[in-house]
Amino acid sequence: MKAPTLRPADVCRALLAALEASEGRRRKRKRDQTPDAFGLAVKRDLLRRAVEDDPRPEAFEEWLLNYPQTCKARELAGPAFAMARAVFEEWRLAHASAEFRLWLEQGAPSDDAADGISR
Repeated sequence: MKAPTLRPADVCRALLAALEASEGRRRKRKRDQTPDAFGLAVKRDLLRRAVEDDPRPEAFEEWLLNYPQTCKARELAGPAFAMARAVFEEWRLAHASAEFRLWLEQGAPSDDAADGISR
């Protein structure tokens, strides 16, 4: 039996929850985290826009390819393209891996999320 088609908005909503959970781990690092924060901000914006736009599954790859062109700041096009590619790989993984899909469906639980909230 074929797995049900996932909506990009649903996958991106779960990835956004996982991204928020990763903030706990990022805060524990002792090095300069400015690049991490910048990359996460770009990815967060991409995921939020994907949730808002809710592209059709068959059009999601094209939506991701066009996303960097929608960035207002020209200097964000490169990082936006890199994050769009990463999200595409996570999108593909959600279809290929039942374990990853289940983790996303459970709200991407993470011990790091608890650590981030308690601080």
